[in-house]
Amino acid sequence: MTSTVAAEIARHITHRGVPRAYHVPGESFLGLLDALRDESCRLIVARNEGGAGFMALAESRVTGRTGVAMVTRGPGAANIAIAIHTAFQDATALVVFVGLIPRVDRERESFQEFDIHAWFGSTAKAVFVLDHPETAAERVARAFDLAESGRPGPVVVGLPEDLLTVPVIAAPVFPAKRTLPRIMGRTEAAAVSAQLATAERPVMVVGGDDWDSDSAGLLRRIAETSAIPVVSDFRAHDAFPHASPAWVGSLGYGRNEGARRAYADADLVVYLGTARKDVLSDGFSAGNEATTVVVVSPDPDLREHTGRVDLHAVCRPSEWLEGLAQATLDAPHPERAARLAELREAYVAWSRPLPEDPAQLSPETVFGVLQEALPSDAIVTVGAGNYVIGALRYLHHELPRSFVGPRNGAMGLGVPGAVAASLAYPERTVVALAGDGCFGMNGQELATLAMFGGRALVFLFDNGGYGTIHAHQEREFPDRPAGTYLQNPDFAALARAHGIVAHRIEHPDQLGPRVAEAVAAAHSTFFHLVFPQINSGLGLHDGSGTETR
Repeated sequence: MTSTVAAEIARHITHRGVPRAYHVPGESFLGLLDALRDESCRLIVARNEGGAGFMALAESRVTGRTGVAMVTRGPGAANIAIAIHTAFQDATALVVFVGLIPRVDRERESFQEFDIHAWFGSTAKAVFVLDHPETAAERVARAFDLAESGRPGPVVVGLPEDLLTVPVIAAPVFPAKRTLPRIMGRTEAAAVSAQLATAERPVMVVGGDDWDSDSAGLLRRIAETSAIPVVSDFRAHDAFPHASPAWVGSLGYGRNEGARRAYADADLVVYLGTARKDVLSDGFSAGNEATTVVVVSPDPDLREHTGRVDLHAVCRPSEWLEGLAQATLDAPHPERAARLAELREAYVAWSRPLPEDPAQLSPETVFGVLQEALPSDAIVTVGAGNYVIGALRYLHHELPRSFVGPRNGAMGLGVPGAVAASLAYPERTVVALAGDGCFGMNGQELATLAMFGGRALVFLFDNGGYGTIHAHQEREFPDRPAGTYLQNPDFAALARAHGIVAHRIEHPDQLGPRVAEAVAAAHSTFFHLVFPQINSGLGLHDGSGTETR
């Protein structure tokens, strides 16, 4: 049967069970857009390629399926680079289709021409250009396999414009690569169990995207039975249920002292789905004292790990835990149980919001309200900024895949992430958090949220500037603010312009009832939270005529 290259690509996208493809249209891949009209994959039109990329990344995070984004050549490809870099550093499976100029026009400085390999070769697991019609379907299948296997990540697929309409013989559908589970044998599991039993200060460090309720439940049983504290990699704290007495907090920026101590003082460290990286280890200064280090990662090369490794289990955390669960778990020493109880008590106290002045609106006020109001299966999406520290500290997670935040510190993920999460799980409460600087990156995706009927609670933390950078600036150059001020619009009015119910909140007593109402409502709600402005009265403070404090 005769087909076209575009139809074959579309058919393989459907075969992979991709429910939605996020894109900004371009003339370079119109053939693929047309072919997808005849498939079950829904086209979600974003307002910026960066937003489309973050939506695809969030789709992957909350569902466990590879996210798919499609953009055009040159400027479109440049805009989605931020999402590709985020997926690469976050180890999130993503396939990005990029329309390219016709093959005959290459190397002529043609309109929107660029070198796709040079642009993305260092921030993607692989870059393909589909130059041969007869192998296009096979290469697309390979792209999905690569994105999902080993340490997951982004794969970029270039689509020459003239290739998409070329007739081809319909190829057999290439099945997804199946890798047999690698579960520990009884002998090895018994040896690991003995190591865990004899360690005085063991710790489990969870991370990555490969967690579900079953694997988290296995780890919970093992950790609680053996009195082993569990901590998480940066922005991976949803991997383990926070109600467990074994959970003692997350590492990285904004970490709690108990989590740092559990990790830094450990004599045995087990990394599950993650490894010893710079943010997790306070710039490689913590985690050096362990006399035994076990890393459980499907990446055979273990590229992201720095430091000692005594055992590398080349498998997924769920497989390793399934093997360990078959071994006999000895009761812990009383000293270990007492240590865990102390660390847990410190975490619980640390995660309780206590505003300095209850009469003033503060981030602690907001997170206290959210802590009480949100259902246990709520999904939280964030970008980057000081406000995220509150989300890591105060918002509890009981289900894996319920938090989406950029582990590379990219701004602008909160709103587009909520679009994808709300479309994937329309029955769940989705909360997007953004600072005023962060919202400026992709806040226009409120239009996408409204257009496709998503439902999210969007909280915008407005302090009049780039707060995180301002804090660094104050530390390095005290009383010399420069270039961190923002003059903001009426954000609530912007949300209303998209047909979204919006509130401007300046006092704590305004917040609780409206959040409760929003959680119960069937529509999206936007909260413009106005805090003290970090550069109040200093104008543009560019050094010309401004006062110092």
